[in-house]
Amino acid sequence: MNIRRSAALVAATAVIGMATAPAALADGSKPSASPSVAIPSGLYGKTDPTYDGVWRQSVALVAQDTVGVKPADKAVDWLTGQQCTNGGFAAFRAEPGKDCDKKTPVDSNSTAAAVQALVAVGGREGEVTRGVDWLKKAQNGDGGWGYNVGMDSDANSTAVVIGALVAAGEKPVDVKSGRGKTGQDALAALALPCSDGKDGGALAYQPDKKGKLAANADATAAGVLGALGTGMAPGKGKAPDSYVCQDGKTAGDLAHNAAVYLQGQLSTRLYLKAVTPGSTKSQPDYGNTADAVTSIAAAQGVKYTKDPYVWLEKNAGDWAEQSGPAAYAQLIFAAHATGNDPRDFGGTDLVKALNATGPAPSSTKAATADEKKKDDGGISVWYVVAVAAVAGIGIGFLFSGRKKQQL
Repeated sequence: MNIRRSAALVAATAVIGMATAPAALADGSKPSASPSVAIPSGLYGKTDPTYDGVWRQSVALVAQDTVGVKPADKAVDWLTGQQCTNGGFAAFRAEPGKDCDKKTPVDSNSTAAAVQALVAVGGREGEVTRGVDWLKKAQNGDGGWGYNVGMDSDANSTAVVIGALVAAGEKPVDVKSGRGKTGQDALAALALPCSDGKDGGALAYQPDKKGKLAANADATAAGVLGALGTGMAPGKGKAPDSYVCQDGKTAGDLAHNAAVYLQGQLSTRLYLKAVTPGSTKSQPDYGNTADAVTSIAAAQGVKYTKDPYVWLEKNAGDWAEQSGPAAYAQLIFAAHATGNDPRDFGGTDLVKALNATGPAPSSTKAATADEKKKDDGGISVWYVVAVAAVAGIGIGFLFSGRKKQQL
């Protein structure tokens, strides 16, 4: 899931809808060059981790695992050290040795991302179990999840939690609220009908105060992966019989229709645009474009992703370099889902670039077997296709700019 967090600037952990990593701004601008806290040696990225430390660490670890890179032990240890005893994760804890209390801002996005990462690296079954238990307790009555406990459900948070549940061996249809609702029920309630014309099939982030749904490309990309029941690293999907929005009530129908909406958004200019808060000038949204490409490919194959992917190769390199590990991971996700080589992304080796943002990996040799079986201690078994020429990884949904106006 939507890894779609790399384009939002988080002003505070409790801001509704801002579960994205601030390191990757939509307009490519750099975040604060002077972190207010010391950067831990095991953490990926050099920008202030206050609002995105756990998120960027998690997506980096998932991306590395998918391309056959074994991260440094201290990178994994840093992430596990961020977990509270109740199983939840906050965006960042500067003093991980200090016990969490009721004021510790644990959230669903950080927790779900960390669960996916810890499943991927393996051997952390205790932490995974506690994280999943926390997520189940945080489920809303409508079946979905909000960013913080008690917040209304939103598409992005719900999708990334579904990805974590699946990674840990849970079946989303079996994880129900007290009202008998599932996460995919919550996503379906946020989907616009096909009759809404150009917005048909899209998902809203949340209903507005009057209950109206407004199409949001970021939420839609996240919703595709949530509906498919996949995590941050979806593979290439199968081509559908039709590439148009069609009424249907299944999770597969929701994913298909959402992908149709995204392909329509990319069909005219190959990328998504956004207006950042306080500005009237639109900018290319590199992170959200990468997420859209990932989601479309996962839902209906690569037919409508080829040209947007080439656009990313030509234009997203500087953005990723400025933005750091979460951005590199998003591009790796897009490469993997579309069957491209992340080690040759318009002349850039995304894997090498990602590795350089944190502690040196234990191993950088890509797996050569067609399938790699990983035992994570009984929580689940992931089979990761790790072919040398096709590698890479998709918060969830990274998930970028969910509060920005989509143009």
